[in-house]
Amino acid sequence: MVHRPDTLEHAPLGRDSAYPEQYDAGLLYPIPRAANRAPLGIEEGALPFVGEDEWHAFEVSWLNGRGKPIVAVARFRLPASSPHLIESKSWKLYLNSLNQTRFASQTKVEETLVRDLSSAAGASVSVELLGVDDSELAPQRLPGECLDDLDIEVSDYTPSAAHLTTGDEVVEETLHSHLLKSNCPVTGQPDWGSVLIRYKGPKLDREGLLRYLIGYRQHQDFHEHCVEHIFTDVMQQAKPEELLVLARYVRRGGLDISPWRATPGLTPPSLLRLARQ
Repeated sequence: MVHRPDTLEHAPLGRDSAYPEQYDAGLLYPIPRAANRAPLGIEEGALPFVGEDEWHAFEVSWLNGRGKPIVAVARFRLPASSPHLIESKSWKLYLNSLNQTRFASQTKVEETLVRDLSSAAGASVSVELLGVDDSELAPQRLPGECLDDLDIEVSDYTPSAAHLTTGDEVVEETLHSHLLKSNCPVTGQPDWGSVLIRYKGPKLDREGLLRYLIGYRQHQDFHEHCVEHIFTDVMQQAKPEELLVLARYVRRGGLDISPWRATPGLTPPSLLRLARQ
């Protein structure tokens, strides 16, 4: 059974945790999205975006019916409309609870993951189990123009929407940066990532946009909320007709998280994974 807490008070993140010996869906720790969305003016049931949180787990294993270990890489997709995200360490502990559990088939493993994760998130979660040499895991590059070679001076390492300025020209373009860094709100550990912004609307000042993204360097928040923060700030400041914000965060503890948020009709590049993930 999945617990549904309202705070991080009892979350396993930042605490010493024994690795489980038995399968236990109760290890999953849901966190309501609403508390972090409210300060951004985002109302549940009236989201200004569509999107998903895409997770990859590289430490997935179970036993087949004869006790032989099977290993895989798992891809999970949680809808942004789910009322809960799932705290990452609890997810890792849950996956480790499968290690000594026998399953009759891979299909049974997938069915178990779908059931437990969907219950925790409060919405349907999709699950794919990939082979460790699957071609879908091959590294690729972010599309569009990289901002990282801009020679700018930076002194502000907290996000400030004031840096997001526009001109009169209307453009449709894709920009990205590998300089995204935020920090875990519980442990303070750094979360490194790359971010892609695709939009149609008044042209964003490149230097201002890069300063804004670098501003997350000392910001403490979950990956999913950082992306929603970026989306909300760009929409409010630049007022584009279309907007997609995608972050590809570097793996930590065997898990990587890649949230994306977009105006309806836009979708992220498919099967996109970066070398440092």
